[in-house]
Amino acid sequence: MSTDVHTPATASASPGRPVRWPLRAARAIVAVIASFLTFLVTAIMVGAWFPAVPKAGVIGPVLAGQFPFHVALLALAATALALLAWRAGLVRWGRALTAITAACAAAALAVAGLQIRDAARAGADISVTEVFTELGYPGATPDESTVYASPAGQPLTVDAYLPKAAPGVTTPAIVLAHAGGFRTFDKSDLRGTARWLADHGVAAYAVDYRLATATTPTWDKAPQDLVCALGWAHDNAARHHVDPDRISLGGMSAGGALALNAAYRLFDRTITSSCGPAPAPPASVVGFYPGVDVTQMWASDVDGSREAATWFTGGTPSQQPGRYREVSPSAHVQPGLMPTLLVVGDRDRGIATSTITDFGAALARDGVAVEVQTLAFGVHAFDDAYGSVVAQTSRQILLDFLTPA
Repeated sequence: MSTDVHTPATASASPGRPVRWPLRAARAIVAVIASFLTFLVTAIMVGAWFPAVPKAGVIGPVLAGQFPFHVALLALAATALALLAWRAGLVRWGRALTAITAACAAAALAVAGLQIRDAARAGADISVTEVFTELGYPGATPDESTVYASPAGQPLTVDAYLPKAAPGVTTPAIVLAHAGGFRTFDKSDLRGTARWLADHGVAAYAVDYRLATATTPTWDKAPQDLVCALGWAHDNAARHHVDPDRISLGGMSAGGALALNAAYRLFDRTITSSCGPAPAPPASVVGFYPGVDVTQMWASDVDGSREAATWFTGGTPSQQPGRYREVSPSAHVQPGLMPTLLVVGDRDRGIATSTITDFGAALARDGVAVEVQTLAFGVHAFDDAYGSVVAQTSRQILLDFLTPA
C-alpha cells in the first residue's frame, strides 16, 4: 500500500495567495501614486508652457517658473514609479505614464535651461544651494530700523541695510518700496534683496508707506511718503557713508509704481514731500513688475488689480480721471528723465509683459536711458522665491544697474 500523501489541488493554491495579493496591492498603489503625480506634473507643465489654459495657466507658471528643478525631480520620481508599474504587469498604462512624465521632466529642465541662459547673459553667479533651500524670504536683520517720518501722526519706518564700506569710501544707495497692491504687506518683504545688496556694496533702505483702505485712498499720500524717505536717505548719507549723488529710488509691483511716479514727478516738480522740502530727484529709478498705468490695472482686473486701483485712488477711472493720471508713471514720460530700469517676467499675469515693454519703448523714444529686462518664465513677484534662478538673476541685474562700471 502506498503511503504517499497527495495534496488536493484546491489546497495547493492557498500558500500562494498571501504572496500574490500583496504584490497586486503594491502594484495598484504604485500605479495610483504614479497616476496622481503624472496628472500633477502634466498640469504644471502644460500651464507653464501654455498659460492661456484655464486654471493650469495660473498655477503652472508659478510652480514651474520659480521651482523648475523641483518640478523636474517630481516628474522623474513619477517616471520611476511608472516604470515599476510597467514592469509589474501594467504594461500599457505604465508605458503611457512613463512617456508622459519623462516629457514633463524634459519640459521642466527646458524651463530651467532658459532661465540659466538669462542668468548667464546677466553675469549672475547662480547658487545651486539657494535654488533648493531658499524657497521663500530669507531671514535678515537690518543694521538700523527707525522712524523716518510721521505724517498726520502716523509713524513710518525704514530698515537700513548697510554695506561695510572702507574708511573714506562712499557707496551707492537705493530706497525700496514694497509690493502689495497699495493696500497690504510691508517693508519686511524686501529684507532678502536689501541684505543681498548691502553685502554687495549698495546701501538699501526698505521703507513703509501709508497703505490704502476701502475708505481711505492714499493716491496723494503714498508717493509723497517715498519722496520723504528719499529726503531722509539724503539727510543720513554722510552718517551711512553713502554718496548723495548716487541715491536711487525703486520698488516692486505697487512699490515700483510709486517709485517711478515719485521720481518722475520730482523731475517735473509736480510732487511735494510728506515731511518737508522735496529733495533732488533720484540718480536713477527702478521698477520690478511695476503698475505703470493704474487705469490699465483697473481695466484688466487680474489678481485683485481693480480693487487695488479703486482703493488707492478712491474711485473708478471715470469717477477720478485726474487721480488716475497723476499716479500713473506712464502719464509722466518726458525727455530728460533719470535712467530707468524695468524688470518683468514673461509669465506675469498681474502686469502684462507688453505693458512694461511698451512703457520702456515710450521712454526710449523720448531719449531716456532705459533698460528693460524680460525674464523667462518669471511670474508676478518672481523674487518671492528668493533662491530661484530668476530671482538670483534679477538681483544681479539690479546690482549692475546701480553700480555701473
